[in-house]
Amino acid sequence: MTTSPTLPKFRQQLILAVLMLCSLLIWLDNTVLSITLETLADPVRGLDASPAELQWATGSYTLAFATLMFTAGALGDRFGHRTVLATGLVVFAGSSVWAAYAGDAGQLIAARAAMGIGSALIMPANLAILIWTFTGPARSTAIAISSTSAGVGMAVGPVLAGLLLDHFWWGSVFLVNVPVVALALVGIAMLVPNFRSPIKRPLDPAGMLLSISGLAALAYGLIRSGQVAAWSRTDVWAPIAVGLVLLAAFVLVELRIKMPSFDPRLLAQRTFGGGNAALGLLLFAIAAVTFYHAFYLQGARGFSPMEAGLASLPTALGATLGAPLGARLVRRWSLRLVSAPALTVAALTMGAYGFFGLHTPLIWIEILLLVQGLSIGMVMGPVTAALISSLPLERAGAGSAVTNTVRQTGSVIGIAVGGTIMSIVYRRAIEPSLSDVPGPVQDRARVSAEQARHVATAIHRPTLAHAADEAFIHAMHVGAVWIMLIALFGAAVLVISLRPVGKPTGPVQEPECDRGGSRSATGATPHSGADSQPAYEGDGVGGH
Repeated sequence: MTTSPTLPKFRQQLILAVLMLCSLLIWLDNTVLSITLETLADPVRGLDASPAELQWATGSYTLAFATLMFTAGALGDRFGHRTVLATGLVVFAGSSVWAAYAGDAGQLIAARAAMGIGSALIMPANLAILIWTFTGPARSTAIAISSTSAGVGMAVGPVLAGLLLDHFWWGSVFLVNVPVVALALVGIAMLVPNFRSPIKRPLDPAGMLLSISGLAALAYGLIRSGQVAAWSRTDVWAPIAVGLVLLAAFVLVELRIKMPSFDPRLLAQRTFGGGNAALGLLLFAIAAVTFYHAFYLQGARGFSPMEAGLASLPTALGATLGAPLGARLVRRWSLRLVSAPALTVAALTMGAYGFFGLHTPLIWIEILLLVQGLSIGMVMGPVTAALISSLPLERAGAGSAVTNTVRQTGSVIGIAVGGTIMSIVYRRAIEPSLSDVPGPVQDRARVSAEQARHVATAIHRPTLAHAADEAFIHAMHVGAVWIMLIALFGAAVLVISLRPVGKPTGPVQEPECDRGGSRSATGATPHSGADSQPAYEGDGVGGH
């Protein structure tokens, strides 16, 4: 490896465009699935997936993403971040094809987990290459520009999914990933050097296995409780207990490692630990309310996929505008005075789902979604930036790994808990309407509102379909209250964690073996000035 000269500015801009395309791919996939959930639940047009299977189709992706992301950075250190990025794209494209042609919900869940593995390889390598490519003030500008891909993905994803579902079968929403991956791979091969960190981190297989198995067991127990509605059953409490034990073991293992991929010590700092807890609770609430939102618009309200996609645009618009607005307000006032009220407003907008009914005017829904997106954007960007900036430079990489993992873990648990609350409350609400229908119809109707509507059509019982809609609305109302309380708790945590202190506290002591170089969230060693450059393979464009 050699020290590289600064890359030409035009090449840097082309690399940034390629990296934004890779990031856009992940955000597109996250948003298109929410529009597809209702179709997947349909026995005729989809896979006849139950609520638990849909929870796993969403959660398996996030689970793999959350638990493999910090390991991917170490792989980039060893094999080069371009290599890891290209591998992740190939895995993502292959698993997208698998998902598109899945014959049942089980295959879709497995394919989605594989897509999560691909995303886990893409995201850290993407950030590492960006950090290596740009220096000084240009790096901050590049990061800000790259972050806009999230807003674009949130805006385009639902509309694209709606367009595809209105004209093609549900698998088309996954196949659209393939040409995007092909274009990104061409750009990577032609433009991106294979940056490597001179300091290689260990792969931490024990931490990876403990985190995956612990989160999977915990999510399984929570989702299973929604299927059986009895926490006393062994197949409910045992997985939850095992999951908690494995996650505790994961923390202990990471504490004993000199160079941990996930450093729990950072969470002991009040600002960093409390801020991450607040973000985790916010992501919990976002994942849960998004799960409800998809079924509300297309199921209970009868929107087409395209109509649901267009109706979801205000959230994306609000989030895109909220991030820069929040940053400007923080510069004028303070992070605490901006982010805590914004998170409180976000919580209240989620609780407002408790007022939505079968005939709520669309304009009120759109206004609520716009406010919700604005408030979430005003929290996520400024708080994340402040948390990483609160750490010494040599701890910024470890801090980013912790932040990303906590956020994705919040999403996994939010999907599991939110879907479980919905299933339990729906089943209790629909029960009085099933007394005069045949036994097999009762069993199908108890599974979900989607199943109830389908059997109601088959046996010509429109009253059963209406009862299913009312039961779902009731379940959404109950879930919205719980989601709001969780998000409000996150706001309270944020207020406490950002409380001013009388005198500054010292930074967390860096382990001896880590003092040789700082590291990005992705495993790369970031350079802080124009004179500090990475090592990479290949001197020319497209060099390997």
